[in-house]
Amino acid sequence: MHYTLHQLQVFSKVVQLKSITRASEELHMTQPAVSIQLKNFQEQFDIPLTEIVGRQLYVTDFGKEIYDMAERIIEQVYAINYKTLAYKGHLSGRLVLSIVSTGKYIMPYFLGEFMKKNEGVDLMMDVTNKAKVISSLQNNEIDFALISVLPDGLKVNEVILLENELYLVGNRSHKHSKKLITKGEISKMPLIYREEGSGTRFVMENYFKKQNILIRKKMELTSNEAVKQSVIAGLGYSIMPLIGIRNELLSGELKIIPSMGFPIKSKWRLIWLKGKKLSPISEAFLEYLSKNRGQLLKRHFSWIEDVNAHK
Repeated sequence: MHYTLHQLQVFSKVVQLKSITRASEELHMTQPAVSIQLKNFQEQFDIPLTEIVGRQLYVTDFGKEIYDMAERIIEQVYAINYKTLAYKGHLSGRLVLSIVSTGKYIMPYFLGEFMKKNEGVDLMMDVTNKAKVISSLQNNEIDFALISVLPDGLKVNEVILLENELYLVGNRSHKHSKKLITKGEISKMPLIYREEGSGTRFVMENYFKKQNILIRKKMELTSNEAVKQSVIAGLGYSIMPLIGIRNELLSGELKIIPSMGFPIKSKWRLIWLKGKKLSPISEAFLEYLSKNRGQLLKRHFSWIEDVNAHK
């Protein structure tokens, strides 16, 4: 057999995601390139590793066994690289995070300089929904999670990274008024919601409940980007985290609508399980945040104060 490490990595990613398309995105390869690597790897076995039923990819029992072994091989290759760097006195290993989808506008700015200073550290960051973030945390599959609403029933430690401000927003066609939108007017607006379980939705619904505002729900969408594009297209209004709409505010595609009781505020929290034995990399990252958080906020997020001053 003449399979390569690259083929093992491609096969492993396809098995994890059950999709050649998604595997190509995560590996930064084209779909044909992934298909070719998968085909070349399959040709070295007489027994099928995967099968396509309808349009869905399934992994055979034999494929699952090969996947388990491939993962162990890949882990050992990483271990060799990390051990070599450790002998040279460098911090080495993996930093594994799971973050909610809106966190993609935040977390990279707290990671950039740390990753540059520690070239022996590999970053694994899953950008997903809140339910999967909490599941990964509960199962101790990650070092840290980034969320805006603390999970119930989990004992965690936390570092507050940034305040999360949510505003009522509409598109450029909304007629500006000097008067604040009232709670009664909000209840009549067609509002676009995030999906059930979303941190943004939780904060919205909690606010409406406390204020006794009954809302006529217009649409429910599964990503911040989908909500944003729907508001821009004029399908309705939404309550959105300021952190995710900077470019659209600057371009004028979205407008903050001055409203009573807004902004709604929560916190962006980096959390980890209480009692978890932190790796040297995790401890180094927390120390980095402790020393540099203020500087990072000033460098990357001072625009928030500008928006608040001019809205």
